[in-house]
Parts: sequence; C-alpha cells; structure tokens
Amino acid sequence: MILSSCVQHNAETGMPIQDRADRAFQSAKIHTELAAEYFYRGQLDVAIEEVNEALKAQSNYAPAYSVLGLINMSLNENGKALENFERAIRMAPKNPEINNNYGWFLCQRFTNRMDDAINHFMVAARDPLHATPEMSYTNAGICETKRQKYTEAQLFFQNALSIQPNYSPAVIGLIGIDFERGNLTEAKSKLSQFLQNYAPTAEGLLLAIKIERALDNPLAVDSYIFQLQKHFPESKEAMTIRGGKIR
Repeated sequence: MILSSCVQHNAETGMPIQDRADRAFQSAKIHTELAAEYFYRGQLDVAIEEVNEALKAQSNYAPAYSVLGLINMSLNENGKALENFERAIRMAPKNPEINNNYGWFLCQRFTNRMDDAINHFMVAARDPLHATPEMSYTNAGICETKRQKYTEAQLFFQNALSIQPNYSPAVIGLIGIDFERGNLTEAKSKLSQFLQNYAPTAEGLLLAIKIERALDNPLAVDSYIFQLQKHFPESKEAMTIRGGKIR
C-alpha cells in the first residue's frame, strides 16, 4: 500500500508549513541579531527597523522584544521598555540573555525592584547554556554595589572572575568597592596596575578620574579625562564628564 505524504503545505505558497515556520524563525533571528548590533553602535533608528522586521517575520519571537526593551531603555521610555521586557520574559522565562537584559533594566531604572533584578541575573548566570555568565554575575555585583551591599557585590565579582580571569568589568567592580569604602590609595594602586597591563575601558578611566579627584590630583584627573574623551568619546562615561555629573 502506498501512503500519501504527511507533510502539510500552505495553500497560498505551496511551501511545506514546517519549512515556512523555519524560515520565519531564521528571519526573526537574523533581524534581531542585526537590531542588537545596531543598538550597540548607537544607531537606534535602524535597530528599531530591524526589530520590526523580526516581529513581522515572527510576532512571538521573544529576543526581539528584549532588544526592543533595551532600545526603549536608551530612549528613556521606561514604560514601553518594561512592557517589552515583561512580554519577552513571559514568552521565554528561562532565556539567559533576556533575563540578563531585564535584570539590567530593573537595576538601572527601578531601585525598588533590585531583588528582582538580582534574581534575573542569577537565572542567566546559572544557565549552563549561557555564553557569558561572567557578565550576569558582574551585573549583579554592579547592582549590589549601587545599593551599598559591598560584601554581596564582592562575591558576585569574584564569581565572574572565577569563570573569566581578568574580566575587565569585574576587576573594575572590585576596585570600585575599594573606592566606595574609602580605600583610595589601594584602589589607585590596583587600577594603575590593571590599566598598565590591559586595554583601558571607559568604565576604568571614569573610575580613575573619580579616584584621582578624591585624592586631589588635578593633573592626573586631566590626563584620564583626555584619555576617556579621546578613546571613548561617545560613551556614557564621557557624556557624564562633559555633563559635569561626576561626583
């Protein structure tokens, strides 16, 4: 007996339904990855266009809503960002990238939800498939530092460094704790050594400016400001300096 094919076809296109679904998924994935790339370059208009294309291909593609949340956050549209992050997390509650992004948003914009932020970072960090758990541990450390829970923050930074030794944001985070605790000489020594051995980052240079300003070393302050403006002119750290918002 000859059995007819069990593959269903779309009546309009003639394409097998599974093939069409796969192509929609791949299209959504590619456009979302492009959106993320444009977002990190600061090209928000193009990033939004790519997110829209992703959602046109697959309206329930959770990572696209996560990237849209990051874009909304950058535009200070916190209500829209919250809505998009919550939609993404409902669709993919265990996705490490989405949990990391949502945690960062809560940490930065909703200080009354800091515990929620830490929980999302931990979901991300403990996922064995997460490509960068050190980032999620570091983000948790940054948030704990923000609410002056330095012991907890230190543990998170150390967790990050146990995964990725010399991971710059975690090293800077630990030195930042020394600064916050008033250990200025120790913080300066550690940061100087780190900057001598590794490529400078905007976060590291801003911390150096804070330390030297607290130590009343105006020449060193000017030197670090020059480096920050030269190497990272579009960074939020450089904008902080230009806006005179550094404490």
